[in-house]
Amino acid sequence: MRLSELKAAGRSPALPLGVTLADAAGPADLQLLSLLRVLPGQRYVGAGIWRGTKVLAKLLVGSHAARHFQRELEGARLLAGQGLTTPRLLADGLKEGEGGWLLFEFLEDAQSLADAWAEVEHLPMLADEQHQVLGEALTAVAHMHAKGLWQEDLHLDNLLRQHGELYLIDGAGIKAETPGQQLSRQRVLENLGVLFAQLPKRLEPFIEEALVHYVMANAEHALPLEALQKQVDKVRNWRLKDYLTKAGRECTLFSVERDLSGLRAIHRGEVQAMLPVLAQADALLEQGHLYKTGGAASVARIEVDGRPLVLKRYNIKNTAHWFKRFWRPSRAWHSWIEGHRLGFLDIATPRPLAVLETRTLGLRNRAYLVTEYIDGPDLAACFAPFVDSGEAPHEMVEALVQLMQQLIRERISHGDFKGHNLFWVDGQWSLIDLDAMCQHATQLSFAPAFARDRARLLRNWPSSSALHQRLDKVLPRLAD
Repeated sequence: MRLSELKAAGRSPALPLGVTLADAAGPADLQLLSLLRVLPGQRYVGAGIWRGTKVLAKLLVGSHAARHFQRELEGARLLAGQGLTTPRLLADGLKEGEGGWLLFEFLEDAQSLADAWAEVEHLPMLADEQHQVLGEALTAVAHMHAKGLWQEDLHLDNLLRQHGELYLIDGAGIKAETPGQQLSRQRVLENLGVLFAQLPKRLEPFIEEALVHYVMANAEHALPLEALQKQVDKVRNWRLKDYLTKAGRECTLFSVERDLSGLRAIHRGEVQAMLPVLAQADALLEQGHLYKTGGAASVARIEVDGRPLVLKRYNIKNTAHWFKRFWRPSRAWHSWIEGHRLGFLDIATPRPLAVLETRTLGLRNRAYLVTEYIDGPDLAACFAPFVDSGEAPHEMVEALVQLMQQLIRERISHGDFKGHNLFWVDGQWSLIDLDAMCQHATQLSFAPAFARDRARLLRNWPSSSALHQRLDKVLPRLAD
């Protein structure tokens, strides 16, 4: 296959794939064995064999291939030129009308720090194992900053660990102020803001402690915590908007199809599992364990290939109800977006896997939402034995306080904050039923909505009960 033909290869070309490339020694076939990242019609990144050597290949095609090739090449040369640890560039080329290619040494048995972090993320914040991962990342970033460089798209996937050594990768995002001279403090703060904004929000109280690793490797600048936090907030807000936009369009993370007959969105890694579920959603709902049926919604626990899931169908009750619903996004779509919002903000909720809106000539009818199943008791059941005594477990009460503090910090109201919509799973309360959830733009609109949520939660128990009185004392309120 010629390089230019990759443009029409789609997202999943058949492998192994031979691509003819030419360098000073003449043309030779790159045998592409696996794909690590694909932007259809633009970029194909994967492992392959070139002239008997295993390589990491970046193949760039399409109308912007030349520009992307130059960015990759310049970034790789900047890293190598400043003596930073990065995979060697073995060969490269750009041919008009074909595309560009860069072949790097393949780091066998390398692990990204993102994968290393995923293995320890569940531990208490800044446990020793987490300290090690963050320490490696911040030390590498500090060395890069000391050389006047920064990674525009700085995240843990762009740091590879192999046999105790850390490699900087992805030259396309490498920028320079003055190569060889310390990066300016403002640029350092901005770049560290990008890194910390992609880590769990619950890490933020420990940023100062984690920064010790950076300062030990590069103490050129004082790094005021307040200024860094502003950068973190700025980047995190941008990333949230970008992520929620991606949840509604075809991209690397999500498979999305829209036409006059419907809208279907599926988490990219779940496509093969979810397509059959959506195709037979009504039958699965009838066969499943029903939690709720009829009315505005039907909800059931279903099992697909031994995997428990929750399937929710949003019904159209009658013609009058259809006239209220057909012209606006369905409650399934709203729940899909809000579920991803909570996940991004590190607030526990069952992971949304797929959503389907059925339409007739573009007008919405029934809609379906599939989420992971969480196995745990709800808050009403957990607290039922303690209504009179008020002696609900401290761990559960404290977790409820922390959840409400998170919602306050993000200005999120739930809209139906009752005991049956919070489940105790893995030591925290997980929110379900997100149909009415809202992240408010202003404190003015959030304050009364939060007050209603708080009051709704407390109405689970008689106002005279010891449990109600205890919770009323400890649950956070908004300052007047």
